[in-house]
Amino acid sequence: MEVFDLDHVDRAILRVLQEEGDISQAALAEKVGASPASCWRRIKALESAGVLGRTVRLVDADKIGKGLNVFCQVKMKTHDPATRRDFEQFIASYREVLECYSMSGEWDYLIRAVVADVREYEGLLMRGILTHEAVLSSSSHFSLKCVKYTTALPTNVTR
Repeated sequence: MEVFDLDHVDRAILRVLQEEGDISQAALAEKVGASPASCWRRIKALESAGVLGRTVRLVDADKIGKGLNVFCQVKMKTHDPATRRDFEQFIASYREVLECYSMSGEWDYLIRAVVADVREYEGLLMRGILTHEAVLSSSSHFSLKCVKYTTALPTNVTR
């Protein structure tokens, strides 16, 4: 995978956009010390290179009744590529599943699901995840509180 060559202005743009995705071009330019036209060109180049993806708004899970984070480890019966692809497509179909990682170590997958309560998670687990023919076992862990959560990646720009 090719790494895009970022200078200090590109890194500053990334830092600001990750915190304020709806910032105006003029305000962004002022914060990073560049002209609005230069910022626009840089953003377009970062988008074209795939460094910047789509713009989204973050939703407060508690305010919409989806405040329970559950981390589910899954162990597979088999590891053949076709079965793994099938399982990954199966998991991707669940809107409650926000993240799914193929893992090294004892467990094959780590899933993060966001639900309203334990009953809703039980449904996802018992009538969803565990029904897949390739799943051998699972282990669920319920978050007590969020200590740190960010979507912003480090850009090596000092404050």
